Amino acid sequence: MRMNTKRLVYCALLTAIALTIFMVESQIPLPVAIPGMKLGLANIVTVYAMFALGPGNTLLILLCRIVLSSLFAGGSTIFYSLAGGLLCYVSMLLLRKLLTVKQLWACGAIGAIFHNIGQIGAAIAIYQVPQLIVYLPFLLVVGIIAGAFTGLAAQFLLARIGDKIKL
Repeated sequence: MRMNTKRLVYCALLTAIALTIFMVESQIPLPVAIPGMKLGLANIVTVYAMFALGPGNTLLILLCRIVLSSLFAGGSTIFYSLAGGLLCYVSMLLLRKLLTVKQLWACGAIGAIFHNIGQIGAAIAIYQVPQLIVYLPFLLVVGIIAGAFTGLAAQFLLARIGDKIKL
């Protein structure tokens, strides 16, 4: 994949935006005391990038955000972020062929489901405690709601600026 300078700068900008959203969100306390639960607002950038820039650039943005956020948040989070992020990425890659840009809210919700499955799978593999699966229903409920919101935000973003940026 050959990338021109404008596209590279745009990907770097989106990575910085996603990382900033992640860092701000990590400072917001949630009213629920389930470990690892957060809204996943940085995924707005991932959903947007998948439909605006394509799979290759999206994977680059996602991996850069995961590595950088893990460095800022603590090294052990990288395993959960990679498992969830990559499973979410694969689901969005498949959904990209099925959904229109007016259905990004669904892409966000389904991506969140797979992200939660990936994170719980990583936790079970790391700690060797299959009982951690009991967290999954709670994570899925919050994930579907938050994922629909992030997908909807990406849908509005794509409708607003999607075709105005020529790379």
